[in-house]
Amino acid sequence: MSQPLLGITGLSKRYPNGTQALDSVGLRVGAGELVALLGPNGSGKSTLLRCAVRLLEPDSGSVRVADTELIGLRGTALRRARTRVALIFQQARLVRRRSALDNVAAGALAHHPGPRTALGWLPPGERARAAALLARVGASEIAGQRADTLSGGQAQRTAIARALAQRPVVLLADEPVANLDPEAAAATMALLRELAHTERLAVLCVLHQPALALEFADRVVLLNRGRVVLDQACSDTDLATLAGAG
Repeated sequence: MSQPLLGITGLSKRYPNGTQALDSVGLRVGAGELVALLGPNGSGKSTLLRCAVRLLEPDSGSVRVADTELIGLRGTALRRARTRVALIFQQARLVRRRSALDNVAAGALAHHPGPRTALGWLPPGERARAAALLARVGASEIAGQRADTLSGGQAQRTAIARALAQRPVVLLADEPVANLDPEAAAATMALLRELAHTERLAVLCVLHQPALALEFADRVVLLNRGRVVLDQACSDTDLATLAGAG
C-alpha cells in the first residue's frame, strides 16, 4: 500500500476504571479502501474511532491523517485537522426540525468560521453543493423533507451526505447499519464502498455483521480485548476464519 490516508500506530487507551480499551493498536487505510472493523462488544472498536478523531484522548500512539499528525494538536490546529476526518454514528444525529438539505449543508460550517456562521449562515454555494451531495448518495427526492419524517435508511444517507459536505479524506463510520433493515443496511454498505472507490476516500467502518463486512469491504480488521488479532483482505477471508480468529 502507498502512504495511507489514515495511519494509526501504537494507539493505547486505558479508562479510569482500569479497563484497557486499546493496547498498542495499529492499522492503515488507504485512499479508495473500505476497511471493516469487527470484534465482540467491548473489544475497543468505538474507542478506536473516537481516539482517531480525538473525541477521546489516547494515552499513547500516533494518528496520521494524510500528512498531518493529530496527536498533540490543540485549538485551531486541531479543529482544522478534524475537518479532514468525518464521523458517522449509529444514529444519524440529524436536526429533527430542519430539512435534509439544511442538515447536509451544516456539514460545511467548519469551513466558514465567523460570527454569521455561528448563527447558521452559509454561502449560497454551500446549499447548492448540499443538493448535489444528496443526489450523489441517491437521496435528492428528500431534500425538502424534515429530518424527523425520514426513514432509517434515508436518515443515514443524509448523514453520509452531511459527512461529505465536510470535505473529508477519511470517513469513519461507527455501526452505521445497526438500526437498519437488511435491505437498507446492504444499500448503505454499497454506498460506502462506492464512495471509497470512486471518491478515493479512506473509509473505516465498525460493523457487527461479518457477512456484510466480507461482502462489501476490501479488508477486514478484527479486534479482541483491545488488540488487532486479524488484518487481511476480504478475498482471503471467510466466516470460519473470522470466527476462529475471534
